[in-house]
Amino acid sequence: MTSAIPVSAIGLPGHHAPAAGYEAPFEMLDACHERVERMLGLIQRLQQHLVEQGCDASARQAAQDVMRYFDLAAPLHHEDEERHVFPPLMAGPDAAVKALVLRLIQDHRQMELAWVDARSVLQTVADHASQPGARPWTGLTVWHQVKLNDFARLYRQHLDDEDQVAYPAARGLLSEATLLTMSEDMMSRRGISPKSEQG
Repeated sequence: MTSAIPVSAIGLPGHHAPAAGYEAPFEMLDACHERVERMLGLIQRLQQHLVEQGCDASARQAAQDVMRYFDLAAPLHHEDEERHVFPPLMAGPDAAVKALVLRLIQDHRQMELAWVDARSVLQTVADHASQPGARPWTGLTVWHQVKLNDFARLYRQHLDDEDQVAYPAARGLLSEATLLTMSEDMMSRRGISPKSEQG
């Protein structure tokens, strides 16, 4: 009988994320994107792990970590963008950027819907064998893979558009005072005080 594979063996992210303070809001947004990329990579590795090793403790823990990130951190990140990054772009002169922003907002809604199905797959993994009499794991179905991969695909294209166009354009429009207001709002919505951020 082989021992359970440690979670680190399938690349659990999230515990060594780059340090970025809310006093530098765009750096924090960039760090969030790096965490999202790690989570999307974990979704891919989790699928491979399920095929090769089955639904063991490592797989269940990885599924729980992905759910925790996209349940809690991702919605706050989307709100950061819709409150502080997108409005100045919509008020700017560039029609192409405005069209992109409208699509990015629509992306958020589509990703929220896609997350419902992706999360249901991850919940199935996380719950497997957690109760007496649970049925044996029968492996990923095509439906499981489609839902997980569709969610990841939506996110990856969205991140590219923000990193390459939206964020650089917004950085050039925001004053120091506006960045400070953005920082304070991001901290407030997360229950972080400026003093705790400095310590």
